[in-house]
Amino acid sequence: MEELTKTEERIMQTLWNLGNGVVRDIIDKLPDEPKPPYSTISSVVRILEKKGYVGYKAYGKTYEYFPLITKTDYRKHSFSKLFKDYFDSSADNLLSFMVKEENLSPDEITNLKDFINKQ
Repeated sequence: MEELTKTEERIMQTLWNLGNGVVRDIIDKLPDEPKPPYSTISSVVRILEKKGYVGYKAYGKTYEYFPLITKTDYRKHSFSKLFKDYFDSSADNLLSFMVKEENLSPDEITNLKDFINKQ
């Protein structure tokens, strides 16, 4: 699975939420103000299509886009890369980071311990 830029990922998040849509639908759902130009989003969607993340149905000159990769599959891929690259594939390193750097509350730590014990 090819890596996505931040902009590509933002467009994919929007498409996952929409399910499918034309470029105008994607722009309308983006939170940015001012909205990016139509041509910019259209170009990003075409890049996503070339990368295999997005498919389309043509209705004359109008294209309706839809995700080919599920959000769950992308999440798994992204987390695996993050886990390997930044935590050396070590659960100890990951949990240590979460507890120390993310300032988990005592309740969150207890919930995390309970979850681990149940697994």
